[in-house]
Amino acid sequence: MPSNKTSNATAAVDAVELLTKQHREVEDLFEQFEKLTDRAKASKKKIADQICNALIMHTTIEEEIFYPATREASKGEEETEDMVDEAVVEHASAKDLIAQIQEMDPDDELYDAKVKVLSEMIEHHVEEEEKEMFPKTRKLKLDMEALGQEMKARQEEIEASM
Repeated sequence: MPSNKTSNATAAVDAVELLTKQHREVEDLFEQFEKLTDRAKASKKKIADQICNALIMHTTIEEEIFYPATREASKGEEETEDMVDEAVVEHASAKDLIAQIQEMDPDDELYDAKVKVLSEMIEHHVEEEEKEMFPKTRKLKLDMEALGQEMKARQEEIEASM
């Protein structure tokens, strides 16, 4: 079992486990947001910003490291390549909504609706990754720990710049 040391970039971390852990963290943030009342505007903004930042970091490491490695290792396997393409398109839609949310305030019309739609988009995306892409990726000839270590280092870089 890989170590769970969070701030140590040299600790062994499996790429899929890292991404799955990030999925759970974002799901928790969406749940916290859902529980807030309309009067909790400062809290809504704070949690929505945390969601957006977490998703920006997550999509960046997937697009820069995980997806290219998956694509390269699955050359000629059309189904897996199509899955990666679909995930990239889903990311683009999510990033558009993230940018809109970041420019808004909780007082703005459609703010809660946009966060809700983002939540639903992410829920669908996560389900596809965890049920379809990740099992396929595990069967490829990839060093998941080396990939995970590279992704963890990039995550820490991104978080430091936010």
